[in-house]
Amino acid sequence: MSLFKARDWWSTILGEKEEFDQGCLCVADVDNSGSGQDKVIVGSYNGYLRIFNPHPVKPGDEVQPEDLLLEVQLREPILQVEVGKFVSGTEGLHLAVLHCRKLCVYAVSGTQGNVEHGNQYQIKLMYEHNLQRTACNMTYGPFGGVKGRDLICIQSMDGMLMLFEQESYAFGRFLPGFLLPGPLAYSSRTDSFITVSSCQQVESYKYQVLAFATDADERHDTEQRKLSSGKRLVVDWVLNIGEQALDICVVSFNQGASSVFVLGERNFFCLKDNGQIRFMKKLDYSPSCFIPYCSVREGTINTLIANHNKILNVYQDITLKWASQLPCIPVSVKVANFQDLKGVIVTLSDDGHLQCSYLGTDPSLFQAPKVDSREINYEEMNAEMKELQKIIREATKTQDILPESEKQRDVTVTAEVSPDLDEESQAIESEVKTGAVPSLTVKITIQSRVKAQKPCLAVCVQAPLAVTCDQFVFDDLEPDSSETVVLSVFLKENCCPPELEGTCMVSYNIPTECGNEKSVFFHLGIPRVSQCSFSLPLKLVCFPAQPSKAANHKLTIDTNKPPISFVTIFPDFVDPSEGDQANALGFQFLTGSKTTLLASKTSQRYRIQSDQLEDLWLVTKELIHRLQEHFKKQNCKDFACTFSGSIPLQEYFELIDRHFELRLNAEKYQELLSERAVQFRAIERRLLTRFKDKTPAPLQHLDTLLEGTFREVIALADAAEENQANMFQAFAKLKSATHLVIMLISLWQKLSTDQVAILEATFLPLAEDTQELGWEETVDAAVSYLLRTCLSKSSKEQALTLSSQLSMPKDTSRLKKNITLFCDRLAKGGRLSLSMDSATHSAASMPGGCATIPESDLEERTIIPGSTAVFASHGQTTKQKSKP
Repeated sequence: MSLFKARDWWSTILGEKEEFDQGCLCVADVDNSGSGQDKVIVGSYNGYLRIFNPHPVKPGDEVQPEDLLLEVQLREPILQVEVGKFVSGTEGLHLAVLHCRKLCVYAVSGTQGNVEHGNQYQIKLMYEHNLQRTACNMTYGPFGGVKGRDLICIQSMDGMLMLFEQESYAFGRFLPGFLLPGPLAYSSRTDSFITVSSCQQVESYKYQVLAFATDADERHDTEQRKLSSGKRLVVDWVLNIGEQALDICVVSFNQGASSVFVLGERNFFCLKDNGQIRFMKKLDYSPSCFIPYCSVREGTINTLIANHNKILNVYQDITLKWASQLPCIPVSVKVANFQDLKGVIVTLSDDGHLQCSYLGTDPSLFQAPKVDSREINYEEMNAEMKELQKIIREATKTQDILPESEKQRDVTVTAEVSPDLDEESQAIESEVKTGAVPSLTVKITIQSRVKAQKPCLAVCVQAPLAVTCDQFVFDDLEPDSSETVVLSVFLKENCCPPELEGTCMVSYNIPTECGNEKSVFFHLGIPRVSQCSFSLPLKLVCFPAQPSKAANHKLTIDTNKPPISFVTIFPDFVDPSEGDQANALGFQFLTGSKTTLLASKTSQRYRIQSDQLEDLWLVTKELIHRLQEHFKKQNCKDFACTFSGSIPLQEYFELIDRHFELRLNAEKYQELLSERAVQFRAIERRLLTRFKDKTPAPLQHLDTLLEGTFREVIALADAAEENQANMFQAFAKLKSATHLVIMLISLWQKLSTDQVAILEATFLPLAEDTQELGWEETVDAAVSYLLRTCLSKSSKEQALTLSSQLSMPKDTSRLKKNITLFCDRLAKGGRLSLSMDSATHSAASMPGGCATIPESDLEERTIIPGSTAVFASHGQTTKQKSKP
């Protein structure tokens, strides 16, 4: 937004729903009055030709009828109007009007009026040329150095330059390599035509070269017969500007030199006669038109550039001197002299808004009133302050900005998970390779007991799970109203999810009850949030299958109650015809892996086995959850699950190493991509330098090198993308295994809920893994903190300082060492706590380290009668037990 506006001196609206463009405006003394006062000539695409003589009584006055000298309907669209010496035998100015297929030259004359209506103006057709080709634009000038007359050059839509020596047609020439017409200008100093081709380069053609080149009408015959007569049309000089041009203007304000101004889509260029860049200006806006004019400072040129933000900028060379606001977006701008006012800016918009304006400011007649000075009455101020404090206290009592516990129930959100899978799967764009991916319907209900403004519902499930729609926006909820949405959840990525939970969150505003309309929250309301969680069933990601006898990884969970039949606790996975004899159950995951669950018939144990460690997690969690729910329904309060085996650290470390290896690969791919990108840009720069060179030079296989580098960049990008997908799957497996390790440690050490929360915060700090902040360094810092505080063995360890900056480690040896030491401290009696008192007490209770928990009584092996399964009481899950 400009601080100043262009001052309106005279303006009018032309016609109704007429269209105008760049060449439709011209400013000149077209009637040869000799007074030096310009007239404004405007032609429209509707065929109307108008000539104005602006002279307001006062700046900003309405248009007077006598301001319009002439208005004629020519019945053909007017592409361009120009004023020059176009008639032979006279040096008077005439008006050239370019139509699509016709060029007309008119004489504009006025006769003295006998009444108060003023002079009468009329136009007389001097001659016209019917064009064989559709015209685009034209330029004029003393071609070939003629004196006292102007010739006209018309550019056709198919790239032919048609030259007219006033009343006669001279010749036509085709521009080489033509595709689309561009702006055209004539330089009298070099006697050449300058245009911008579709190759985004400025080209200059000498008039003499055009005159002696092969005739355009014989071009095709010449090409076919390959005759040697005539000369080929060659360009004088070429400059690649790298963008399309909006307009070209050639100016010469002194006899020493002339300048070629080119207005591009993003840059403004000033060129010398030989095509060298004198200066250029990068524009931070989209220009619409421009006009250079003489500067008061010697050696500089002023330029007016209008843009699509309705701003008119005044530049002195490349320095911005002034900027003013315009009422519309101009498509053409000129500088004219009216009466005693010189340098009036004439602008024309595409919808016919014609304005004559000047730059500057008008003096403001407003004067700020004097402030009455009065003494401060402190007693009144104190009384007013007490009153305001009383109002604040009352408002605080009745309405708090922070919600209270009972106010959290203003809007409640509930999620109801369907017990059955969808009959017709709603899975979209799933990458799971199985035949049919099931989906599950979740019904979410929002109930409001007050008015809720702009409620927004967000549904979140952790990848690789996905929902059909995760964002909902509602209209304002009235009191005691509700909204219900239905969505489906499905497995999208080709890996097993570490969690089967989802979250619903509703954000809304509660309008305040304060009657003060000046309150900040009166219009915005108080923001509130309500949320709920929901659990998804296991059958969403797996289905029943035949149990497998052999497996690489096995877990044994001990209970203090007799084993429960799988028909009772897993009715959705067991065939009821098997009755109570079903003691083996298979789970086939959608991702292709299988997990088997076994129940002992003689002991109070359950075994979970699978070929992958991470696949044990969901089945183990589901088993413990269903057992707890079963005994809770029977009012059994002493049910407990325990784990007396060794923690599977070795297999867990293998998953850590796999994930860390993929992180290293991602870093390597990023470095290689950066190197290849630098190489690619360097080759591009060299090729651009070769292409800009006037004297062509061999490429020296730079194009082959560019293509090879491009293919390397694409191959590296594909490899990095594949590595990213593998890293996502590895992180999902690592999270599942981490959940399993946390559960086993909690069952092993019989940890409380608070201690389990500390474990989860330590080993699962990130919901998403990134290169900037990865799982390994975050967990290493958390475990090191616990080892230094609550699990420390001496005050010397507590005095150790941790690094305040997290960075990607070189390897995982330190992390694996700290996790092993963490389990060893727990085995020796350490307890998890975030308070320093507990940490000191824990350190005091282990001055020299206590003995390892004895496991000799847990080493007996039990054979279940009637089954081939052999359960080890220590729950062997690894090939090598971790040292306590």
